[in-house]
Amino acid sequence: MAEIATVPPPYAEATIKVAIEKGALGAVGDSLQLLAAIARDEEMRFVASDPRIGAAKKKELFSSYAGGRLHEIARNLMGVLIDAHRDVLIGDIAEQFDELKRDHERVVRARITSAQPLTDSQRDDIVRALEKRYGKKVEAELEVDAKLLGGARVQVGDQVIHASVRDALAQMA
Repeated sequence: MAEIATVPPPYAEATIKVAIEKGALGAVGDSLQLLAAIARDEEMRFVASDPRIGAAKKKELFSSYAGGRLHEIARNLMGVLIDAHRDVLIGDIAEQFDELKRDHERVVRARITSAQPLTDSQRDDIVRALEKRYGKKVEAELEVDAKLLGGARVQVGDQVIHASVRDALAQMA
């Protein structure tokens, strides 16, 4: 289990460094997301875990599933991981890469949960306020939860901004 926490960061950091140098941040990120999706596929997981299947065959399988859509940097990373018997970490590395990419691009994710569906104007107002507060571009994920009764709850990273009727009632209680 320690490997899952300690191994992906160096791979992700090295990959993002090369992607930035080559001006291919978006393409590499997309390729890593594709590799992660392939690695999550049930058939691929079964085949990849079979000890009778060698590294060359695994590389061929990943490449054929990707259908030529892998950036060279991601393809090279995949080869290194398969050779090191660490292909199970592809999803974790892709996730770490995505976090590093967002940090590099000064982008944060916000989950906005509201009691009612937000209008485009309401969404834009919240996003503008968050961008001003955090000094970064905000990518918003919208959710609706009728249990909030009214208002909204916004989560950015570990921070939660409580602005719902339910949260206000809970604080009063």
